[in-house]
Amino acid sequence: MANIIAFLFGLVALLLAFVGFIPLLGWLNWLTILIAGVGAVIGMISSKNGGRNFCFVVMAICALRLWIGGGII
Repeated sequence: MANIIAFLFGLVALLLAFVGFIPLLGWLNWLTILIAGVGAVIGMISSKNGGRNFCFVVMAICALRLWIGGGII
């Protein structure tokens, strides 16, 4: 059950990440990393790794976007 919840957190974070790719909305990626981080923590409770790994991928995508944009833009 925790794996499904983690996957849902990751899915919400991924949808927000797509919005965060619009110029001048890069600040939204900070919130997305936080949501995906919560999903990853919930995914660590589960015996399966799918939801946790998905959240880590979403966090990596948002971190890359922030790094390219200088952390804000």
